[in-house]
Amino acid sequence: MMKKKLIRITTVPLSLEKLLEGQLSFMQKYFKVTAIAADAPRLDKFGKENKVAVFPLEMTRQITPLKDLKALLKLYRYLKKEKPTVVHTHTPKAGILGMLASKLTGVPIRLHTVAGLPLMEITGKKRWLLNQVEKLTYACATKVYPNSTGLYDFILKEKFTSPKKLKIIGQGSSNGIDTDYFYPKIYDDPQKESLRKELNIKQNDFVFVFVGRLVGDKGINELVLAFTHISESRVPTTTHNSPLSTQKLLLVGPFESELDPLKPETLHQIENNPDIISVGFQQDVRPYLAISDALVFPSYREGFPNVVMQAGAMGLPSIVSDINGCNEIINEGKNGLIVSPKNISELQKAMDLLIQNKPLYQQLKANARPMIVERYQREEVWQALLKEYQRLLKEKGLGE
Repeated sequence: MMKKKLIRITTVPLSLEKLLEGQLSFMQKYFKVTAIAADAPRLDKFGKENKVAVFPLEMTRQITPLKDLKALLKLYRYLKKEKPTVVHTHTPKAGILGMLASKLTGVPIRLHTVAGLPLMEITGKKRWLLNQVEKLTYACATKVYPNSTGLYDFILKEKFTSPKKLKIIGQGSSNGIDTDYFYPKIYDDPQKESLRKELNIKQNDFVFVFVGRLVGDKGINELVLAFTHISESRVPTTTHNSPLSTQKLLLVGPFESELDPLKPETLHQIENNPDIISVGFQQDVRPYLAISDALVFPSYREGFPNVVMQAGAMGLPSIVSDINGCNEIINEGKNGLIVSPKNISELQKAMDLLIQNKPLYQQLKANARPMIVERYQREEVWQALLKEYQRLLKEKGLGE
């Protein structure tokens, strides 16, 4: 039986590489898969590595009406020619373009996953405009998948669509977590010590790590300020014959100064504070998680953040904001601590607590990996999505 055509669209290839890692290759067993995103060279590389077809479509993450119209027309012509059975979009710009083009070309199954809404932090006329775009995206979709309970509730509260169009796949998350890949024992002590030495981290320094884009919406301004206060207030200590112990903040991720720049004083601290180490974007974040003691993720808004699952699978407790996704992965006092968004005082207290209260820290650490393994195995998320595809095909009389 000929495989049905499934098209997956994200705004940039990074989302295919990281947020949906491995998923398209899995779906290729059951569908004829094509990946669509901007940045043709990088998309082509993704297609070859994952053995899926690709179609480059120049999209931006900003409001660019003329470029967006050009992309819409190109996508419309492509879908008209290819006649896919399923189009599944991720990210806001890919969502509006993909769902609108799919609706106009009569694609029978039009799906959109919501994994975070930038509009949550926007006000005024721009917020109104983004609300309308979101409503149009959902109106064109046949099904919408918020990847967390918090997003589900937010969408209903804002009246973007009706409850009958919404569904959470599995227990949330767009892709789950490969707990064999994110496994704390893959690095031995000499490997970890080598990386620590390279980054000038002493053996018994307490290392807080952040993984993600270094932008305002991720809470980096608050994180750097909270860490600076801790560094200034804490006196380095020695225990027995151990060397001098301090704390470090390890930042793993790129700056995005054109979209959401950090405050000048934050950038100054990152550049000049010897206890803050910024290593930029890393293709493989596992070594940096392996040499760290706790993840700090004070984001303002999320869908279902992969990095919190990744850190947990690597055995790290997390300090996260009390926002959707984060407060579903982390249970207060069990595998991490939850603080109010944008609250520097609470963030500082939570970080200080992990340093000072060793029994609590050890308890959170012991629970971190088991609580991820039990709930978010990657293969289970893939199977749940596959069953959803098959159910929708059957509903439409299109077989499986």
